[in-house]
Amino acid sequence: MTTTESSPRIPLPEFRTLGHRDFEPVWAEMKDWTLARQGEEVDRIWQVEHPPVFTLGLAGKHEHVLAPGDIPVIDIDRGGQVTYHGPGQLVVYPLLNLRRLKLGVRTLVEALENAVIDTLASYDIEAVSRRDAPGVYVDGRKVAALGLRVRNGCTYHGLAFNVNMDLEPFSRINPCGYEGLEVTQVADLGGPADLMTVWQDLQPHLLHRLGYSSKT
Repeated sequence: MTTTESSPRIPLPEFRTLGHRDFEPVWAEMKDWTLARQGEEVDRIWQVEHPPVFTLGLAGKHEHVLAPGDIPVIDIDRGGQVTYHGPGQLVVYPLLNLRRLKLGVRTLVEALENAVIDTLASYDIEAVSRRDAPGVYVDGRKVAALGLRVRNGCTYHGLAFNVNMDLEPFSRINPCGYEGLEVTQVADLGGPADLMTVWQDLQPHLLHRLGYSSKT
């Protein structure tokens, strides 16, 4: 029997579109499901749109929340500083078994960044990542932010990809803890303005960069 035949097959993740959902219930659901995992469950990748909310990671400093106004600020259990979620932003939560995928956290971050970069490249938008500041950038402006939590070798939280949203709330914070950091979005860069189009385009790049194509 060959190595390929004897190796366990890893099923493709279940992609789920959750629609418009408040942040806190979705956070509770992904955390509870991750902590209850026994190791054999099929991975899940959720897509959701949140109402306006600022979230502050474990290392986050409230001094980076400048003037939230009527937008709630929630302290949460992911890595990273403060970011904004709102309508028109593609939020992706990869609920993955890293041990089964044989991925480290840094490799996972790079895979998510590269999936976004690949998607933007398909729209003729040149984007890059930064080793010192996770995320994806176009001409120095941030188009996607990342923040993850790993528990028992499995991940939750994930990726926020600006597609077609009101960017004004980003001016009320130091995005990801960087004073003066500018943000941008797919629609303003000449790409699609439709969130679900970008979501569909992103999925095959996620599968490829996360290595499912070579493990199934």
